[in-house]
This record gives sequence, structure tokens and C-alpha cells, in this order.
Amino acid sequence: MPPPAQPAALPVQPPTQQSTQPASAPPRLLDAMRAQIRYMHYSRRTEQAYVHWVRAYIRYHGLRHPAEMARVEVESFLSWLATERDVAPSTHNQALSALLFLYQHVLRITLPWMHDVGRPHRERRLPVVLSHDEVARVLGALPAGPHRLLAELLYGTGMRLSEGLHLRTKDIDFDRRAIIVRQGKGGKDRVVMLPASLEGPLRSQLAAAHVLWAQDRSQQASGVLLPGALDRKYPRAGAAWAWFWVFPQARLSVDPRSGLQRRHHLLDVTFQRAFRAAVDAAGINKPASPHTLRHSFATHLLLSGYDIRTVQELLGHADVATTMIYTHVLRLGGGAVRSPLDALSGGLGGLGGLGALGSFGAPMVASFGGPGGPAPTVWPPSGPHPSGPYHPPRAREPEPCYVPLLSRCLPTPNFAAAATSAS
Repeated sequence: MPPPAQPAALPVQPPTQQSTQPASAPPRLLDAMRAQIRYMHYSRRTEQAYVHWVRAYIRYHGLRHPAEMARVEVESFLSWLATERDVAPSTHNQALSALLFLYQHVLRITLPWMHDVGRPHRERRLPVVLSHDEVARVLGALPAGPHRLLAELLYGTGMRLSEGLHLRTKDIDFDRRAIIVRQGKGGKDRVVMLPASLEGPLRSQLAAAHVLWAQDRSQQASGVLLPGALDRKYPRAGAAWAWFWVFPQARLSVDPRSGLQRRHHLLDVTFQRAFRAAVDAAGINKPASPHTLRHSFATHLLLSGYDIRTVQELLGHADVATTMIYTHVLRLGGGAVRSPLDALSGGLGGLGGLGALGSFGAPMVASFGGPGGPAPTVWPPSGPHPSGPYHPPRAREPEPCYVPLLSRCLPTPNFAAAATSAS
């Protein structure tokens, strides 16, 4: 593969030898792609991901223009990602979506092969969930301040990390004890609860944020970034306290799009590093991330007895099937199904690895337990058992996650009667 070059200089359409350089050069390919993504109101994360994969696609094929390539080059690049780079199916699908967007919406090329490119099958994975004790240990390992408060807010409300970072002062309603999540995933708004235990810390955080806001106003700094065209419709809204961040940065930074120096919210990378350090300090051997707090929030609500529709609304899922993944987490280890091993004196681990079976060489007694049934069988035979028939103590039944229909339950077979009739 040739050394990386700057593919942004490629025009949208490859120039011909007969054409002369026009007075105004055509837009560069990646700039045209960014403009089309913004025209279709895709998120900034989607823009960054699509530009990344198109740049990698061009570099993989030696800076050839995408208009000169077709299905063979697209499949070759995707095959390299799957075989050489060993990317996940979701990453594979993201790269394919970026290339299809490039050809269909930027280059305006619609060919039959675009619909024939296969997508990898994506397996549903169970999310990582922390227990109540593990969550408490991680929160305690975080230093007191905005990072700990943000982690507590993510676990207490089920918000995503980006949603917590984008909170503004007007989104917190102390009277109703509610937090309004604006423009969440998919551009949707929703309302989540405000934990009562976080009311005092949030007021303290807002007081600290108000100090920074007053400092910006005294220095005549630019207002915070507003969504859409609100900064043009309401020029002074960005400087208002209502639009200020709940978790602002300590320093001013340069906006990459406008070039203005303004106050931004906390960086997600900074919080992710602090959270990872807290997980290590807590001694938790799980691949936990800030998003794990959201998974733990949903799982613990279901364990508390809340219905799945309520959890779906709090998480902001469009389909309840997405929320159903947490019911699989509840059934880890069998859920309401009791292992037959637990019926033997609390399992094999309780008596030196043998439980009710006894140690090697000791007699083992089996009893059918039914009234009128045969006498207990002792193996190896060593005379009548001095204490009578042996009935192993039963382990405690776990709490069922559901109530089965009694009409569908089959009666327990009577093995004693079957043995008597067989003899």
C-alpha cells in the first residue's frame, strides 16, 4: 500500500484530459461529502465516521478516485476489513453504509451492484452489567467532583454519555424532579427522573457552573454552541444562563466549525479515562465503560419489578425488542429454572465436592420417598440404615421471574409407582 496522502484534494468527478481548469475549482470530494451529510441532517458522529471510512477506502486503493472504481474495489476493501483487520460486524456495516452513501448521495451513481453487496450477519450480544455493589465501588473510586456526579447521573437516569454531557441548565427541573433529554439518539427528546439523592450535588454543580458563566460574560467571550440555526435566529441566546452547560470545561476552546473561542462541555474522552481508572481501582474484572452504567440502570429497574414498557420509555428505545435484551441478562444462570444439582444438599460444593453423594467409599442412600413405596435402597449394601430413609435437604427455590400457567404444568411422574408396576 502506498504511503498515506491527502485524498481531500480529489474532485467530485475525475477530470478528463480535454477539459481545462475552470475558474472555480469543483469542491473537494470529502468536503462535498460533509456538505451532503449536513444537508441530510445526520449527526456529527455519523459525519466523522463516514468521512473516516471514505478516506480509508481511497487510501487502500492507492488514491484512485471512487468514481473510477466499482463493486470489485468495494468488496475488496470490505473483505480486507473482515479478514485482515478482523473488524466486528457492526464496523463492517458502518464502512459499507459510508461507501453506499458516497456513491448514491455524493457521486450520484446508482448501479445494480450496490444492492447486491452482502452485509455481515450481526449477532446479538449480552451487555455487560454491574451489580449494585460493583456500581457503588466504581462510584466511590471516582474523585469527588463533576466526574463522580456525572457517573451517578448516568446510573441514576439511564442516560447515554453524550446525553449527560449535553445537558444544559434549562433541562433540569427541580420542582418536578425531572430531567429533559434533548436531541438524544435519533434526535428524539424524552423525560427521565431526577434522583432525589442528586438534587443537592446538582445544585452545587450548577453554582460552580454559574461562576464560569459569569466569568465568560465579564470577558465578553462567545456564547456556548446552540443547536441548529438558533444562534442566528437568537444571537444572544448562546450567552444566556439557560443555555449554559451543566458540566462545562474549565477552559475556553476553539470551535472547529466556526473558529470561535467559546466554552465547551466536558470531553467524553476525559470522562472515559477517569471511569476506566475507577474500574481498575475498584478491582472489577469486567470490561465496563460509561455505557455499562446505562445497562446496569435498566437491569436493576427490571429486577426491582418495573415493567419493560416503563424501562423502554426511560431509555428512549424506539422498539421494545431493543429493551428485551435486558430480560436475557436477568436469566443468566438459568433465572427461574432451578438446577437439579441444587436439590442435592445444596450442591456438590457444600461437602468437599461431593455434597449429598458423600465421600468415596461411604454409603449412598437413595429413596423414592413416596408413601407405600419400596424400602430405601442403600449402596453399597451394608445392612439397614440406622437412622432410617435418607432424604437430602432441599435447596431454597429462587424467586421466579414469571408465574407459569398452572394449566400447562404437567404432573410430576410417580417413579415409585412405576418401579412397583414394573416389578
